[in-house]
Amino acid sequence: MSRVGRAPIEIPEGVKVSVEGSLVKVTGPRGELKLSLHPLMTAEVTDSCVLVQRQGDSKKEMSLHGLSRSLVANMVKGVSEGYERTVEIRGVGFRAQVKDGKLILGLGYSHSIDVDVPEGIEIEVVKKPVVEQLAVTLIIIKGIDKQEIGEFVAGLRRLRPPEPYKGKGVRKVGEYVRRKAGKKAA
Repeated sequence: MSRVGRAPIEIPEGVKVSVEGSLVKVTGPRGELKLSLHPLMTAEVTDSCVLVQRQGDSKKEMSLHGLSRSLVANMVKGVSEGYERTVEIRGVGFRAQVKDGKLILGLGYSHSIDVDVPEGIEIEVVKKPVVEQLAVTLIIIKGIDKQEIGEFVAGLRRLRPPEPYKGKGVRKVGEYVRRKAGKKAA
């Protein structure tokens, strides 16, 4: 039995959840999100919580039960509190700036990289003092959709993954990068 799926989702003050067939719509102070549930799942709104229920006990339904409940809970948290991820750029001459709805990155290539910022995501760039002899720039990404923020962060990281010798590149804050010793003098 799915333990995650059975847990009710508390609805905070100021958040409104409505269910129309398989479409779940969550509205809050930060915005509105919609999710189309799998046909095997149903959602029911009571006065202060949301319950996601499954129709049967097959393995697929049990796995979808926990997933569906987590997705709805992420929507509720997103419209009430929002989500924030921080990305760190380390490297000499690596830089970032926000201009005209685009994130402009200098990541050691011969050209700068322009990344379109999706609607609903806010970006802030903060410079930090030198750490481990490398300049560090923080990019703070805020929004209400957890999945959209995660995909944006993954796309940024793919532009210049951290390398193991000097640790230069784009990484999530707190991400561990395994370092190698490199060549040694004879």
